Amino acid sequence: MMYRSVAITTLLAFPIVHALVQKDGVGKLPALGWNSWNAFGCDVNETKIMIAANSMVNLGLQDSGYEYVNIDDCWAVKSGRDNLTGQIIPDPEKFPSGIKGVADAIHALGLKVGIYGSAGTETCGGYPAQIGHESLDAATFAAWGIDYFKYDNCYVPSNWTDQYTACVPDAWQTYGPYINGTCAKSSSDAPAGYDWSTSNTAHRYAIMRDALLAQNRTILYSLCEWGQADVVVWGNTTGNSWRMSGDINPWWARIAEILNENSFLLNNVNFWGHNDMDMLEIGNGNLTLAESRSHFAFWAAMKSPLIIGTALDVLPTTHVDILRNEYLLAFHQDTLYGGPATPYKWGTNPDWTFNATNPAEYWSGKSKQGTLVLALNTLDTKAQREIVWSEVHDLEDGCDAFEVVDIWSGEKLGCVERGIKTVVSGHDTAGYIVGKKCTQHGR
Repeated sequence: MMYRSVAITTLLAFPIVHALVQKDGVGKLPALGWNSWNAFGCDVNETKIMIAANSMVNLGLQDSGYEYVNIDDCWAVKSGRDNLTGQIIPDPEKFPSGIKGVADAIHALGLKVGIYGSAGTETCGGYPAQIGHESLDAATFAAWGIDYFKYDNCYVPSNWTDQYTACVPDAWQTYGPYINGTCAKSSSDAPAGYDWSTSNTAHRYAIMRDALLAQNRTILYSLCEWGQADVVVWGNTTGNSWRMSGDINPWWARIAEILNENSFLLNNVNFWGHNDMDMLEIGNGNLTLAESRSHFAFWAAMKSPLIIGTALDVLPTTHVDILRNEYLLAFHQDTLYGGPATPYKWGTNPDWTFNATNPAEYWSGKSKQGTLVLALNTLDTKAQREIVWSEVHDLEDGCDAFEVVDIWSGEKLGCVERGIKTVVSGHDTAGYIVGKKCTQHGR
């Protein structure tokens, strides 16, 4: 079997580490929450943040486990820091209550609050950032009551750039340096066996990790470094989650690209560390309901953080229902099995094919509720998909009948023999929880 579990040791106790283990289980399971960027970009303010927080409660998202309300870029005074203290200053027009006042209001709802920064001289929007100010800003965030910190990767000064260019897929080039799942070599690529944990990128993010850990408040640490510097290898010693690609966009081609890329990067996903496939685009752009279902299903199945990125107060019930899917959320938040679902058959393409348009289609993963089995139709038109029990590596060998539940309708299909054939709409996903083995009547 390709995928192995991550060994878990505490960062605070041992010099050789495998995961960032924090107090009170923070970061053990992938995060659930909301972020302002995909909905509002730089047009963010206190009112919009509080509307989102209250909507999380009113729509039942809080009841489903969503807890973080995250303020993304453009929240600070752009002109600079306090001349006396050096502290970063919240924009008083956008946030008249200050970040602490907003945090207090969010905490009063029983939710948690996140903030954004960048491991460079400026944030991506051109606002004050953290490099050189890590300890001060970490202390400031803790004093404000921050629970989650997203750390971006813009405006990196030349003395902090890496010696080598990582051999990773280019998020914007379907036919970029990745060729059939392997990298095309160039003079700027790292030599074989190069330890990316010694890179400047890893060091930049480790400085902020240590600054956050030095506070008397536990803050989930989300690395947003775009999948660079082979972060999937060292990310779980540094943060609770790490971006494995460039930014997401609200169209199917980009969803499929990220899905495909991440399907080859799941070895280090388990309790305490998760590949971040970027924020959810459900409710944005021209994504169909079918595409939104697939988007959510695979982000949940691969145990990416599920961070909603749309205006919740105008989100249709159909989309809220996707975000609250009890079977996918139960798999995502499973306390017994930390590993993600993985492909057991590629479907349209031969197995192990790296294809941004038609990624792996047949997936499974264990959970307390049973085995999650997904069948994706990557084609533009409806097509039949067949799940065969004997092919699913997470099911009991030698058994050909199981109790099955449809994850979308909640319908109990009873004892299903050999497998399931179903017609799936273009870009949609059929999904089932396959439970206890059973015996058909009369057999």
